[in-house]
Amino acid sequence: MLQVVVLAAGQGKRMFSDLPKVLHALGGRPLLAHVLDVARELRPERLCVVVGHGADQVRAALAGPDVVFAAQERQLGTGHAVMQALPALAPGGTVLVLYGDVPLISAATLRPLVDAALGGSAALLTQVVDHPKGYGRIVRDERASVARIVEDKDATDAERAIREINTGIMAMPRARLESWLARLGNANAQGEYYLTDVIAAAVADGVDVEVRHPSAAHECLGVNSKTDLAVLERHYQMNHAAKLLEQGVTLADPARIDVRGELSCGRDVSIDVNCIFEGRVRLADGVKVGANCILRDVEIGAGTEVRPFTLMEETRVGANARIGPYARIRPGTRLDDEVHVGNFVEVKASELGRGSKANHLAYVGDSTVGRDVNIGAGTITCNYDGANKHRTVIEDGVHIGSDVQLIAPVTVGAGATIGAGATISKDVPPGGLTLTEKKQVTKPDWKRPTKRK
Repeated sequence: MLQVVVLAAGQGKRMFSDLPKVLHALGGRPLLAHVLDVARELRPERLCVVVGHGADQVRAALAGPDVVFAAQERQLGTGHAVMQALPALAPGGTVLVLYGDVPLISAATLRPLVDAALGGSAALLTQVVDHPKGYGRIVRDERASVARIVEDKDATDAERAIREINTGIMAMPRARLESWLARLGNANAQGEYYLTDVIAAAVADGVDVEVRHPSAAHECLGVNSKTDLAVLERHYQMNHAAKLLEQGVTLADPARIDVRGELSCGRDVSIDVNCIFEGRVRLADGVKVGANCILRDVEIGAGTEVRPFTLMEETRVGANARIGPYARIRPGTRLDDEVHVGNFVEVKASELGRGSKANHLAYVGDSTVGRDVNIGAGTITCNYDGANKHRTVIEDGVHIGSDVQLIAPVTVGAGATIGAGATISKDVPPGGLTLTEKKQVTKPDWKRPTKRK
């Protein structure tokens, strides 16, 4: 039986933020959310998060049916934190300790560590690094077996020269863990109860200490500052880019894409630079996304092109459509196959039928637009009366000239044509030409105003 304890009680003073450290975002999600996802891949029987600073915020953000929380009211060290989790753990099995601010750890790295502890050993994840300053060092005996871990602040000069460091991630038998924690002391430079001291206790009890290493060096990087967070963000995004490239997605520059959620792509998808994908985004076969686009909770059909500088939110687009450049597609919009929405067009909570076009400088809000409709430049649906939203219905085959105002609620019948500059406040019958005519007048003796000297 596997039980996972995630330590997430720290304040993160060097973040200079009121937000608890584990709630800072990596790839659009809290650091702690990434750790919990990895823990769940291991299918633990118990998943306990130790909270402290900002405990209520952390609970509210990450609560789940499989998560229990333990409170560390005073932050007295990592060993003390694990002590607070013990009442939430079952008596037997193996306990894996993870950290809420180490979000890139992978299940591939953790499985061998857990397997090493299943036979009753203590298992430790270590790395050899060029610059070990600040990390606990792995002290080995004359047989090269792990003897203990010494923290950087407590180490001698000889111990500080050791390059094998403790990542903090370890697994051990639950039955032994409680007794080892009970023997911890705080006679050290920081006056804390170090979890690392359980390794010396294990050795003293004759328990083997197994060592495993991460699959990639960046997996064990933690977040203590905004600089650390920025470094991990780039690792995270490059990992995403590498997976997309392996799947056959064409990326103009793998270093200039941000996935802040879930992005799935079909075959022959291409993505230009500086694009941001948030929430759940689905791109079907042959979709092209131009530079500097933001797509949030969007589904796009095969062969559709999203041109540069387009913002799309909570939208579904059909096949072979063309969106942008500089288009804004707001939540609740559905665009059918072969729809064209061009530059400086905003569409909100509307449906556009197959083959319809609004190619430039238009606003379509709270509208139902049929098939093969042409919406001219400068046309707007006047959907808000100052208190309530009203719907505009434009039936199939309608042609709307430039600079038309459609004052909702209003329906334009199938096949109708509306002349440029019209203000439509009544339903338009099918077919025919509808105008709101005004007589054109010329004043030949009129003089243009001049500036006063």
